[in-house]
Amino acid sequence: MRKSTKSNRSKQPKKQNRNKAAKSFPILNVHAAGIDIGSEEHWVAVPEDRDEQPVRKFGCFTADLHAMADWLERCGITTVAMESTGVYWINLFQILEHRGFEVKLVNARHVKNVPGRKTDALDCQWLQRLHTYGLLSGSFRPDDSICVLRSYWRHRDNLIRYVSAHIQHMQKALTEMNLQLHKVVSDITGVTGMRIIRAILVGKRNPVELAEMRDHRIKSSSEMIAKALEGDYRTEHLFALKQAVELYDFYQQQIHSCDNQIETCLSEFDSKTDIETNPLKGKPKKSGGNEPKFDLRTHLYRITGRDFTRIDGLNAVTVHTIVSEVGLDPGAFPTEKNFASWLALCPNNRITGGRIKSSKTRKTTNRAAEAFRLGAQALANSKSALGGYYRRMKSRLGAPKAITATAHKLARIFYHMWKTGDPYHDLGSDYYEQRYKDRVLSNIIKKGESLGYEVILQPISEPVVS
Repeated sequence: MRKSTKSNRSKQPKKQNRNKAAKSFPILNVHAAGIDIGSEEHWVAVPEDRDEQPVRKFGCFTADLHAMADWLERCGITTVAMESTGVYWINLFQILEHRGFEVKLVNARHVKNVPGRKTDALDCQWLQRLHTYGLLSGSFRPDDSICVLRSYWRHRDNLIRYVSAHIQHMQKALTEMNLQLHKVVSDITGVTGMRIIRAILVGKRNPVELAEMRDHRIKSSSEMIAKALEGDYRTEHLFALKQAVELYDFYQQQIHSCDNQIETCLSEFDSKTDIETNPLKGKPKKSGGNEPKFDLRTHLYRITGRDFTRIDGLNAVTVHTIVSEVGLDPGAFPTEKNFASWLALCPNNRITGGRIKSSKTRKTTNRAAEAFRLGAQALANSKSALGGYYRRMKSRLGAPKAITATAHKLARIFYHMWKTGDPYHDLGSDYYEQRYKDRVLSNIIKKGESLGYEVILQPISEPVVS
């Protein structure tokens, strides 16, 4: 008994010291609240001196969310911190922001509770305490107008994914009938492919007649196409092909309707440049088969004041994806390093004991970073300076790391152009190769001087044969 009493007495001062340290911690947000988001209920915590019941539970209906905002106003709350849980936070975030609260959306990984009991009431109190001490940083969220545009663009991306699934269904039905159309036509949803498929669905079976529908740009001959269209036209596979084509046409209509909505949304943005006095220069880059039918490049140039498509590897679709994610204000990112860090395209150094244990980039789902990576992949055969940089990095590090490194460089160029408005100028495919050679030669000279030798560089007239 004496031993346990002695041990308890020895532990008591440490506990008091911890309490004193917590009380002495500077309070930065006096009027702060914390909200634990759920699918059916939200738990809210305010300072203990603001209400007799400082922790309350509210439902997820709109009336409950407004009641929560009214209670926070009565408690004198001005700033709120909440977790980014699924999509359940969106409605509450918008209501509180509209009511004038400063809302911080924090990453759930950054606000893990202390070990011990975990309840919704304790989680919201923990959020409130961290936010009171200013230990939480809010996630980046662009302006509301950009959020609207982003929602349309993300929905369009989902529609394209649905279309690709039905193209695969069409491909499967053709393969099951042993119609090898994909081996003689590069794209079965192109002009020639859809002509032949629609003719098959209306009852045409003669391979020669179907082959005559080829477009003049198709490289395969009519004889080769006719040979590929000799198959087993079974009823069940024709039915599957018919439904896949109908769904393909339906989603194409939905994409067209979404494009009209996006064009209307873009037309509501203020212009930062006059198209008539400062017209676009150069021809638009090809964006594949998923670009909108309207002039997206001109809209982007008008609302941003920059022609980002001048950057090698970036087309109108890629730039629109980036703009819809990062917004129009470069002030949200103080430096290009902050921008690259938010994109998770820069090394994430893990240092312990004064040594770097890992420098891999963070794993994150960032649509803007994915767009930069797609732009980097498009530089594989480019004759530009960025194309030469990508190929040099690929020879040293391999394709995956080369894509990330090139995407990082694209992001820095994008930010510089976004921040300063300076136009982009291609330095040529030999620029980075020449810089690499100059750096190697400079290192050779320095190494010779460190060993007490004078190195004289002189080009040889004939190559050395080993």
